[in-house]
Amino acid sequence: MNRIYNFSAGPGIQPVAVLEEASQAVLEFQGSGMSILELSHRGKHYDPVHAEAQALVLSTLGLSEDEYTIALLGGGASMQFAMLPMNFIRPGDTADYVDAGEWGAKAIVEAARFGSVHLAGSSKATNYDQLPEVTPSGKSRYFHLTTNNTIEGTQVFDLPATGGAPLVADASSDIFGVHRDYSKFDLIYAGAQKNAGPAGVTLVVIRKSFLETAHKDLPPMFSYITQCEKQSLYNTPPVFPIYVLGLTLKWIAAQGGVKRVAVHNQAKAQLIYDALDACPSVFSSCVAMKEHRSWMNITFRLATPELEKHFLAEAKAAGMDGLPGHRNVGGFRASIYNAFPIAGCEALAALIRDFSRRNG
Repeated sequence: MNRIYNFSAGPGIQPVAVLEEASQAVLEFQGSGMSILELSHRGKHYDPVHAEAQALVLSTLGLSEDEYTIALLGGGASMQFAMLPMNFIRPGDTADYVDAGEWGAKAIVEAARFGSVHLAGSSKATNYDQLPEVTPSGKSRYFHLTTNNTIEGTQVFDLPATGGAPLVADASSDIFGVHRDYSKFDLIYAGAQKNAGPAGVTLVVIRKSFLETAHKDLPPMFSYITQCEKQSLYNTPPVFPIYVLGLTLKWIAAQGGVKRVAVHNQAKAQLIYDALDACPSVFSSCVAMKEHRSWMNITFRLATPELEKHFLAEAKAAGMDGLPGHRNVGGFRASIYNAFPIAGCEALAALIRDFSRRNG
């Protein structure tokens, strides 16, 4: 097996141990005579997989099953941009949103279809190079933020005051990768394909008291109440991604849990940031302001387009893939999620320093 350093922003790199176990389950699952891809979602072989994955999500986040419930859905975080306001706001209601990047901006567009949006803060004027100061409306049904902005490379470490509104977050790109007090959130949603498994399953973790305030007259596929009451089995769930989600959470536990993984992630990111900061004449800037830099997605530029072209070619030759920045931003983006090895961060940092020495 010849694995490269995969810096892709998503789907992101997966733990090798998880891939190995999942690959065996694709052939045959636990003596069932069937592949995990063939199991009935209502059969005896899958029931414990589903229940365990739900329980592991809550325990890994340090949340109580008495206080929180979970839905495992399809559609990605983009579907949650609409499903969230559909469940909690109506014309005449207000929801607070923070605009700190492209995904937050898209969530705002969807929310405005269902009610009023109060822009609690925005850094659009500076091309999302920082996190904005926020001002809650004081009258909103919920307060929404994006915990990590994958495109721009900024990350929330200190949770804002919400003016008493329930705190809601799109945590797609740093869930299970940063240690937080997750009990401060009333709803968290996240696509799995960064730190929690393959694309295809979206986690929605909801405080039960907040869920009780959701609208009850929605089509069942779009109702948090229905999905949670039916244990995400109202229709066929994404069986294989849920299975790999469970494996991934067990792998996180084996690393020492989220708290230990977060320390490792910070150290990995610092290796690359230190190299970039040491070479300002060639690596002209990080996209994000220093105090708001992400541990998950490191965004940077070189001094000229020609240098960027040469650097990308050298990175590819060194077995590094997925480094070009998002098409709306350009430059480079090194995504180093939980499973990304520290050796890859060391290799990229070494290339940055060597390239700068030769081209400075």
